[in-house]
Amino acid sequence: MAENKMARMRELVSLLNRASEAYYAKDEEIISNFEYDRLYDELTALEAELGVTLADSPTVQVGFEAVDALPKERHETPMLSLAKTKSREELRDWLNGREALLSWKLDGLTIVLTYENGSLQKAVTRGNGEVGEVITNNAKVFRNIPLSIPYRGELILRGEAVITYSGFERINREIEDAEAKYKNPRNLCSGSVRQLDNRITAQRGVFFYAFSLVRAEADFHNSRTEQFAFLKELGFDVVEYRLVNPDNILDNISYFEEKIQTYDVPSDGLVLTYEDMAYGASLGRTAKFPRDAIAFKWADELRETTLLEMEWSASRTGLINPVAIFEPVELEGTTVSRASVHNISIVRGLELGIGDRITVYKANMIIPQIAENLTKSGSLEIPAVCPVCGQPTRISQINDVQSLYCDNPDCDAKKIKSFTLLVSRDALNVDGLSESTLEKFLARGFLHEFVDLFRLERFREEITQMEGFGEKSFQNLMESLEKARRTTLPRLLYGLGIENVGVANAKMLCRYFHYDLQALWEATEEELAEIDGVGGVIARSIYAYFHEEKAKGQLENLLGELEIEEEVVQEEQTLAGMSFVITGSLTHFENRNAMKEEIEKRGGKVTGSVTGKTVCLINNDTTSSSSKNKKAKELEIPILSEEAFMEEYLH
Repeated sequence: MAENKMARMRELVSLLNRASEAYYAKDEEIISNFEYDRLYDELTALEAELGVTLADSPTVQVGFEAVDALPKERHETPMLSLAKTKSREELRDWLNGREALLSWKLDGLTIVLTYENGSLQKAVTRGNGEVGEVITNNAKVFRNIPLSIPYRGELILRGEAVITYSGFERINREIEDAEAKYKNPRNLCSGSVRQLDNRITAQRGVFFYAFSLVRAEADFHNSRTEQFAFLKELGFDVVEYRLVNPDNILDNISYFEEKIQTYDVPSDGLVLTYEDMAYGASLGRTAKFPRDAIAFKWADELRETTLLEMEWSASRTGLINPVAIFEPVELEGTTVSRASVHNISIVRGLELGIGDRITVYKANMIIPQIAENLTKSGSLEIPAVCPVCGQPTRISQINDVQSLYCDNPDCDAKKIKSFTLLVSRDALNVDGLSESTLEKFLARGFLHEFVDLFRLERFREEITQMEGFGEKSFQNLMESLEKARRTTLPRLLYGLGIENVGVANAKMLCRYFHYDLQALWEATEEELAEIDGVGGVIARSIYAYFHEEKAKGQLENLLGELEIEEEVVQEEQTLAGMSFVITGSLTHFENRNAMKEEIEKRGGKVTGSVTGKTVCLINNDTTSSSSKNKKAKELEIPILSEEAFMEEYLH
């Protein structure tokens, strides 16, 4: 019996470590958060029962190794995880009659900031708790981090980098291709914070909320509340908190529980930390947890339902995603009937089968997930053929994650998604070609490769007879396609759908190669990888695309129908090396992006924060008391109206 339990312990350690590696180091999810917590509790109970803790157990290890893409640095003080509970009464008992601060447990990426002589000197991610990644340049473009503070001693603090739900939705709205959309704010934030090019970080809208002061020479009268007040005075946004005691803690938990329903900042629970710092420090720590704080995780609202079917959704990359369809249930105030199962590994881990009784919940009260399969029939068949084209599928395993793929290059799912991306707003921008319309055109054989978009005139009679189409609609489509013939190289490059090449990367690559497509086409993988902001993964994608014969041929055909506008050449880069910040509403430009494009065409750069390198702040309200205006005045940087900027820099 003990031998079986030991074997189970080893199995749990292996599974949980793989799940942690996928989640923290690769931004992948091989098991749900609910399942991770359940297995972690099972492992903890086994260790207590057997009196054995394995060296690589997640109960004594913290996090996982940092990725190699950024410089690494060892933390002066280890960053430990917190013990967790889902019991409100246990949280109250933990107080032991004392006061404590109850605050949000934010769901982003933990960062350590170091200030010296009033300036931000260093920013490092949590990493594995012992070693993190240096992301100082990226931290400098977070939306709300002060670059200089009045305190002149050494200051070290910790906080959470996050992207709000509204920011997450804004970014996803700008992505036409459904398969390219980000899955949740935490993954988007993690990738944004760890970019090699901080221009991308600046565009993402990352915020920082301080939750702990590590070092500062000041008398806080043994009060954590005074520490937070000190940080606020220095200009930091501090995580929302409340001073609680055993008599009012339950009411305050209810306050946070109600607020999370509409709270824009991702949170997966609460943190309780003793107000009396000396008392907290006197408690010491375990191998993994400090004893002066504890985390409270929301008890997920579970609903039991029946799995009706598994929808297999094919994408333009060939990945086929499993989506569970179940009898509708009410969760956190809304009706849900679908949940992504992410990959084959999770499908098999849950032992799913049609008709199984399952429990579902909303991860962080937002994203529907399957918590548990009560039936565990394991009878679900993985499709042997693609649901769209009927060609054989392939199961690929990368980093312990099994996923289903269709390798047929002529699969209509790939074609539909690819055509949808090409005609999207940020690519050729063709009005009148929705995904459903493209699907109909493909089904009727009007479209085979990209160039066929500009040869639809051949099918005028058939198209005008289609439901929803008439002569007027067809003529509007022809005019829109004619307009789309004249485009720019960055728009075309993005529209080709090269894996990992988004709008920002497309612009950056075009600038690097001076808008010479042939030069980009002929670049070696090594040359591409050396470009700042590209790296090995993107370089492989670009090189593979331009050296695949079919793709090359189709691109050459498409180029024959397009007129690529010439971009501003290098000698006209009048703003080269200059950095600008835009804030407030505009009148001469449609929006800030339009002005940003004009600046970038001339070699300039637009950032999100005013720094010593900023040439000027562009704000039509030059006398406002906004934080950007204050910062510009403090650094003696000119604040120009839109007209004044255009007269001085865009003449």
